[in-house]
Amino acid sequence: MKKRAGVLFAVGATVAGLVTAVPPAVSADAGAASAAAGTTLKWTSCGSKKYPKLQCSSVEVPLNHADPRGRKITLALSRVRHTARKFQGPLLVNPGGPGGSGLSLAGFVAGALPRKVAAQYDVIGFDPRGVGASKPAFDCRPGHASPVRPDSVPRGEKDERANVHRAQAFAKACGDKYGDVLPHINTVNAARDLDVVRRALGARRINYFGYSYGTYLGAVYAKLYPQRVRRLALDSIVDPTGTWYDNNIAQDYAFDARHKAFAAWVAKYDATYGLGSDPAEVEAKWYRMREALRKSPAGKKVGPTELEDTYLPGAYFNGYWPHLAEAFAAYVNEKDALPLLGAYKNFGATDAAGDNGYSIYTSVQCRDASWPRDWATWRKDNWDVHEKAPFSTWNNAWYNAPCAFWPTRSLNPPDVTNDKLPPVLLLQATEDAATPYGGGVTLHRMLSRSALVVEEGGGNHGIALTGNACVDRYLADYLATGKVPRGSGSGDADAVCDALPDPKPLPPERAAVPTEGSTLHGLLGFRA
Repeated sequence: MKKRAGVLFAVGATVAGLVTAVPPAVSADAGAASAAAGTTLKWTSCGSKKYPKLQCSSVEVPLNHADPRGRKITLALSRVRHTARKFQGPLLVNPGGPGGSGLSLAGFVAGALPRKVAAQYDVIGFDPRGVGASKPAFDCRPGHASPVRPDSVPRGEKDERANVHRAQAFAKACGDKYGDVLPHINTVNAARDLDVVRRALGARRINYFGYSYGTYLGAVYAKLYPQRVRRLALDSIVDPTGTWYDNNIAQDYAFDARHKAFAAWVAKYDATYGLGSDPAEVEAKWYRMREALRKSPAGKKVGPTELEDTYLPGAYFNGYWPHLAEAFAAYVNEKDALPLLGAYKNFGATDAAGDNGYSIYTSVQCRDASWPRDWATWRKDNWDVHEKAPFSTWNNAWYNAPCAFWPTRSLNPPDVTNDKLPPVLLLQATEDAATPYGGGVTLHRMLSRSALVVEEGGGNHGIALTGNACVDRYLADYLATGKVPRGSGSGDADAVCDALPDPKPLPPERAAVPTEGSTLHGLLGFRA
């Protein structure tokens, strides 16, 4: 789980008062009810220097939606309020994960959309059940990812047993600490929570924009409550037919391909990094670095598994490549591990938010759908994949391995096929590794009125609001008008945008200018 930077929110539901004076709302249509009509929420200021307009609140939802009068849990909410007379209702936003906090994402989306479009919405962020500022917030086994962990690639029965024991210990800790809540942590319940949020906002219908796992959450909500969906925009799409074991296998191949793309980029800039001009040579040096760290972890913190954790974010976002390449070159060419330790701290290390995110990631995925319970199946499947895609196959396997020993039974995932929705906008990059391209095509075929916008040649995960004017225009037009492109692309695509160019090496002063992409990827949950 990526270490996420964020702000701390004081969540309160007892202090009344709105921060911003807003003109009376003029509803854009009958389904976009005023957020003040029938709302049960009280909002207080919780802005940060980066997102000064944020307000916060909370809402109680049933732990068990089959028992609405029973035990309640609390969801944390954030908002950037609309300022235009034309009001199109709440726009709920989700960063994925599962386990990602959405509170700061509301500020990002409100600031990244064109001003005239954002002004027409109350942009609503939320921490799903168990996440972040919601209560209870999970932390099954604090420090589970602390370095130095066993090598992810087993070199014998002893190595494999050590990692299996870690996975078993994590699953047991979740059951021991949260046994009364754990059966209720899953995507369907998270989707039902959103309808409680909708009612608390006083809205007849919601607008929704989700990244990554947030696309699956949005699709499940739309299946349960199609009449409550006004607009639905989904970016970097989870294949809903592969949840979750098969999707993780698909990731392994795609992550390996993105790591090869990173090696090719480093080779292109051999004059800067001095690691060779042949991509295969560069990749071989990376694996030799991995082996050296297995024998002697850098700073007693970065062994081979931590190295994989550090470089996996580069498979999500190529904006990290210059930083990762510098650390790679310094270690190989100068025997200097300090940049690598810095890269691990920035991209690979897990803090308390990461512990929480991973706890919910496993709790949701292990409960959502069936996983092999016979470890021999995992061993065979992952060795087969590792032979073709060695970069992160076993790392990904151990990340998900608690599901082989999970203390609750698995559910059957819903079929999200849907012909009852208004037009839906789907956004997908062709070389996305975390949610491979096929998932976008599959969901496009399952949602009868959807339109698929493809970023051709793009390898980043999360493509909207990261500086691609073509992609951003389709999103903004959809949120402004509800219209989607139809059939102007090729194949399954309704529209095609060219990918942004890959980054260039850092300037001599080493000062990288923050971009929309780097800001967004600091907010997205990793792995799905």
